[in-house]
Amino acid sequence: MTHTHSSAEPTLLRIAGLPYFLIAFIARLPFAMMVVGVLTVVVSARGSLSLGGLTSAAVGLGTACFGPLLGAAADRFGQRAVLTLLAVANAAMLVLFTVVVYGAAADPFVLLSAFGIGATAPQVAPLSRSRLVTMITDRMPEVGRSRTISGTMAYESAADETVFVFGPFLVGILASAIAPWAPLVVAAGLTVLFVGAFALHPSARAVSLHRDADGRAPSAVSELFRPQLLIVVLGILGVGIFFGTMLTALTSFMADRDAPEQAGLLYGVMGVGSAVLALGVAWLPPRFSMRARWLVFAGILLAGTLLLPFVDSPAAMMVALAIMGVGIGPTLVTQYSFGAARSPLGRSATVMTMLGSGVVVGQSIGAAVAGELAESVGTSAALVLPIVAALVTFAAGLLNWRLSAIRPAAAATA
Repeated sequence: MTHTHSSAEPTLLRIAGLPYFLIAFIARLPFAMMVVGVLTVVVSARGSLSLGGLTSAAVGLGTACFGPLLGAAADRFGQRAVLTLLAVANAAMLVLFTVVVYGAAADPFVLLSAFGIGATAPQVAPLSRSRLVTMITDRMPEVGRSRTISGTMAYESAADETVFVFGPFLVGILASAIAPWAPLVVAAGLTVLFVGAFALHPSARAVSLHRDADGRAPSAVSELFRPQLLIVVLGILGVGIFFGTMLTALTSFMADRDAPEQAGLLYGVMGVGSAVLALGVAWLPPRFSMRARWLVFAGILLAGTLLLPFVDSPAAMMVALAIMGVGIGPTLVTQYSFGAARSPLGRSATVMTMLGSGVVVGQSIGAAVAGELAESVGTSAALVLPIVAALVTFAAGLLNWRLSAIRPAAAATA
């Protein structure tokens, strides 16, 4: 009897369908290619590493300014309309940026077109999280719902890790095999095809039961600025800064050893381990609370970064990266789980794009600052920045511990 009931219970895979997960995975690839692709083409066409860093930061600024607004629009009008428009607009901006960079336009126009790329970026990963959480909360039984959400956040974070490791790798292959402009043109094509498919997938019609017939949410906008939610945004911003500073500092570290092309391979050590550990979060025992997970895994990340000033060889760097990989993936999963648990009613897409924007903004700022520091001061100075980023993430975890104690319901939800 129990077995029959269990087999009849809807699963997320059955509700969403396998094609959904394949489409959503590929659709987030262009987003992972943008920052590195923009940097590559600017350095090649304009011969300026400084302008390249500023251009990458402009992409992040565009995402910071418009990402949460686009998430709010998706909550209000539905993901299908918003994503369809963004798929076309972002592909056009990628092509326009390529033309501007290779043309005679002044540098401010390069920065402006880069800002446009970030402003129109279809943040598939946050919107996928929002879409899946809506399916779980609206269409699955309450028993086991929180565990399903935890597993979903784990999968989504592992998918992000995989894409953000593979994206720069693909940029390098296309730029070397064809031309520096090729990654952006390929990203434009993938955006039209797969973001378009993601927008047209039947699940895009799903609207939270918390929204009324006119698309309005019962929660006030002010609820997005509660300390319990803002601390999660701060923590995930620290993770983004870590990603940007670590990759840039690692590139400088390997360049000092005349092997900058191997930076991606070493970075993959952290990325693969992080993805695997992120998937494992779903199997952690419930008594290992989310606020405790944040502190424990952010502490491991911090411990790994503290080894960086003493690293003097690629082998030692691999050890440090492996330790950091143990901490970064589960930390990211936990932060997204807190975001899902603390989203105001009917505003999950807004919250998820806020968190997604935090990662991208942090990555862009971190890469720009670390690049400038490595070029002007040296690699040793750049290697200090990941420590600062890890400290921000850990400190946010400490504050979250206090805020979770004040609002225990938020932690208990997970």
